[in-house]
Amino acid sequence: MTDARLRHGRASLAFSFFAQGVAFALLVTRIPAVQERYGISDGLLPVFLAAVPVLAGVGSVLTGRAVRRIAPSAVLRWSQPVVLLSLLGVAGGRDVWHVAVALGVFGLAVGALDASMNMLGVSLQREYGRSIMLGFHAAYSLGGITGATLAWAGAHQDLALLTSYLPVVLLLVSAALVASRWYADRTGGEPEGPDEAGSGGTGVPFGVLMPLCLVMAFAYIGDSTVSNWSAKYLEDVLGGSEELATVPYNAYMVTTLIGRTVGDLGVRRFGAVAVVRCGTLLAAAGFAVVATAPGPWAGIGGFTLLGLGLCVVVPQTFAAAGRLAPGRSDAAVARLNVFNYVGFLVGSPLVGALGDAWSYRGAMLVPMVLVLATLGYARSFGSDDARYGGGHERPRVVDVGRGGNEV
Repeated sequence: MTDARLRHGRASLAFSFFAQGVAFALLVTRIPAVQERYGISDGLLPVFLAAVPVLAGVGSVLTGRAVRRIAPSAVLRWSQPVVLLSLLGVAGGRDVWHVAVALGVFGLAVGALDASMNMLGVSLQREYGRSIMLGFHAAYSLGGITGATLAWAGAHQDLALLTSYLPVVLLLVSAALVASRWYADRTGGEPEGPDEAGSGGTGVPFGVLMPLCLVMAFAYIGDSTVSNWSAKYLEDVLGGSEELATVPYNAYMVTTLIGRTVGDLGVRRFGAVAVVRCGTLLAAAGFAVVATAPGPWAGIGGFTLLGLGLCVVVPQTFAAAGRLAPGRSDAAVARLNVFNYVGFLVGSPLVGALGDAWSYRGAMLVPMVLVLATLGYARSFGSDDARYGGGHERPRVVDVGRGGNEV
């Protein structure tokens, strides 16, 4: 019965990550259409875009408090439909205040959604006793690719936003509500790991989580640099065509999916610390290639390398937060998740300001240096002999003995 609960919980949570990837991609890839629909000026648009991650951070903090009284699965069960339905508000409003309210709801709900999904992922990984966290984030990457493809198809067919969003949202809401029946919260008998946070299981000292918070922010600075500047960089700096400028982000997303799909195997074989170090070096090398690329194809190669390296850092950061705060992993994940949005807020304007004041090639070296700082915090991800990244691993023979019960 327990094995069935874990299998069903893992599959339903993977679908939630996938649906969230679709929803986020549908929104961010159609920002120009949203701007045109509501007549939002170029000067006002950054205010709207910045409000979403700010409110998402608020949603994450509120979720950290809410799960003291209710299960993370309950938060996820209501927040995912709200995120999806808010897209219809973005697409179907008439006045600017309509889209402002819809984006505000989206931001608050997405913060709760991101936090609760990763809470469930961390607790499921603890019960599995082996690394599965990267697989959930691989589902998110697959959702992002799917959402971006659907958005492209809608734009190619010149469909109205609401017409483009409606069938996808209705399908995903229905499927998410069905899948939510099998969410698996942490069981009362979850083994307590060593209290490395020194909190006696009564709290999560911020100083203990600070290295992981910085790593999360640095990773999302790198990610937002790719999502916001790769097309402009390839076209304006490296001389690529407008069509070719769409390739770097697609290549980045594909290699992110590949890296996360096989990443759990790497953690089980070599340990979380080794995987994070390798990913950090690959990501830094990718930024270096981008900064020094002589032409567009070399730049595309750099962005591709970036995706392969950066993709492993965020899932393992969430997993490490659970290890550092045994018995308080939900609070740790909620607090850590805020720095997801900090990095997203900082990354794009940082690169833009440096590019305007200095050069865009030089600006690409700044996220490279920040990502490299992760090497100094690698010990926060576990010991070198940890193969599952949780600090509470069962012996490997247990996994072998599970046989057909394993997913």
